[in-house]
Amino acid sequence: MRVLVIYAHPLRDSFASALHQRILAALQAGGHTVDDCDLYAERFDPVLKAAERRAYNTGEPDLGAVAPHVGRLRSAEALILCFPTWWYGMPAILKGYFDRVWVPGVAFNLPPGGGAITPALTNIRKFAVVTTYGSPWWLVKLVLRDPVRAVLIGGLRRLCGRQVRHSFDALYNIDAASRERCARYLSRIERRFATF
Repeated sequence: MRVLVIYAHPLRDSFASALHQRILAALQAGGHTVDDCDLYAERFDPVLKAAERRAYNTGEPDLGAVAPHVGRLRSAEALILCFPTWWYGMPAILKGYFDRVWVPGVAFNLPPGGGAITPALTNIRKFAVVTTYGSPWWLVKLVLRDPVRAVLIGGLRRLCGRQVRHSFDALYNIDAASRERCARYLSRIERRFATF
């Protein structure tokens, strides 16, 4: 399977980096064709340009600067997002990736005259999220209603079509997590993607 891994963390010695490396190793060991998109290493520019925004609803998006990313997304059969959750949201670079790459005509179609959008990323059959939170699970889920999960699984995953299989793995309260707990989470992620 052709798997696009979108990774967003600036530090190579971070726990997110360890997760990223485990995901890549498990996928490669499983015989998948992996396209590793490290947004920081590739110096992805997350800033939506005025021309891109003006073209957003025209039916002819301005894809010039992000065309390679659009091609990678369109050729993928599976998508894995690996990132830390900061301030109850995804890192700005990842949010900018969605703003600039997942536009009408790429991720979804806008019907003429309004109405419900239709998915355009039907090439993606699997959608997975691996993240960490500094906050405890009860705050994220019960108080804040898990905004990252809502956006990614409740929203963006639906742009991949109705039959897409999905998973959402999160390590909560990482700021207070023991080495043993982190090691167990790394092993869990490795097992998940070994059978992906």
